[in-house]
Amino acid sequence: MPSLLEGLTVLDFSHALAGPYSGLILGAYGARVLKIEGIHQLDMGRTWGPPFVNGEAAFFLGLHSNKLGVAIDIKHPEGQELCFRLIERADVLIENFRPGTMTRLGLGYAAAAARNPRLIYTSISGYGQSGPWRDEPAMDLILQATAGLISITGTEDGQTARCGHSVADLTAGMNALIGILMALHARHSTGRGQHVDISMLDSLVSTMASNYAQHLATGAIPVPMGTAFATIVPYRTFPTADRDIAIAVASEKLWEAFCQAIDRPDFATDPRYESNAIRVAHRDVLEPLIAGIFRQHPAAWWRERLGRFGVPCGIVRNLHEVAVDPQAAHRELFPTVEHPTAGPVRVTGAPIKFSDSSGAMTTAAPLPGEHTRQALSDLLGLTPTELDGLENRGVIRGAPMRQSQ
Repeated sequence: MPSLLEGLTVLDFSHALAGPYSGLILGAYGARVLKIEGIHQLDMGRTWGPPFVNGEAAFFLGLHSNKLGVAIDIKHPEGQELCFRLIERADVLIENFRPGTMTRLGLGYAAAAARNPRLIYTSISGYGQSGPWRDEPAMDLILQATAGLISITGTEDGQTARCGHSVADLTAGMNALIGILMALHARHSTGRGQHVDISMLDSLVSTMASNYAQHLATGAIPVPMGTAFATIVPYRTFPTADRDIAIAVASEKLWEAFCQAIDRPDFATDPRYESNAIRVAHRDVLEPLIAGIFRQHPAAWWRERLGRFGVPCGIVRNLHEVAVDPQAAHRELFPTVEHPTAGPVRVTGAPIKFSDSSGAMTTAAPLPGEHTRQALSDLLGLTPTELDGLENRGVIRGAPMRQSQ
């Protein structure tokens, strides 16, 4: 099946998580993604561990499939010019340094657009390229705090918690993908690229739209509710005889079915629970009653029982259970790729399925500079002699290519 993004060239100058995730997904659907690092200063994600697999950080291995490893000394005048020559042939550039960093390195948007007006130049930062907080340092944890997410995440007794995955980074990475595709679409009619400005703060606030809608409407400041949901009851996890199960009773039809499934049809006619709004008002009475019922049987028993009545539910699983699940295998969520030093590595797969196109993780994360010579030869037409000279002068770093190549 054809690749959706075949022919698209992406320069991934980013590091850590938000930017690399954008490049990961673009590469999964056929874009040629050059993972550009320095000669001595590599992506910080290469050091984030343990765990390490034969010296390679699992964190890095999971975010750089299908990318070509290119190492260029950007601070060297010849290295900067090489980057500009790559920019002239690229469709997309991704960077997630603090605002102003790429400009100080000589590779800011204005300079890049002057060399390639069709370039989609994508910047991801904590608070955006403008505003009073523009220059504040940012990491995922910090943005979860400053965007208000941590204030509503945690236990029912008020203990706050970080979201279990790096949601600020990844929502920004996904918005970067959306912005890139929008800008590419606009380029079809205008012939021009543009600067895509992605803020982790903007991204988190946008994805918290329902939370902010309630606050903006009422002025109320929400607090952590464990796994409960402010506007739907019952909608949370409950302990069973052996482990927790999640249920989502989000309509009156589902409420009636749920009451039948738990053998409490009287709940459906009880005036304290006759509508969702009333159930929300009486959650302190209703939820303990439901909890007592769920403790009577194991989670698997309840999953089968609730499923028979069409009530959405799911056992709270750990990551291993997900990774070995038949549904995950059917959807190719955890393919195996071969890394030259780490060996066979399972990674997360392409998340979007199409009827007439395909996406896949086919190669493992690159070694530092693994494809420098290959990429500069293919894109810029540099000869082996020219590449030798650049490497000898410390402008680029090369590495042996994999046997399969």
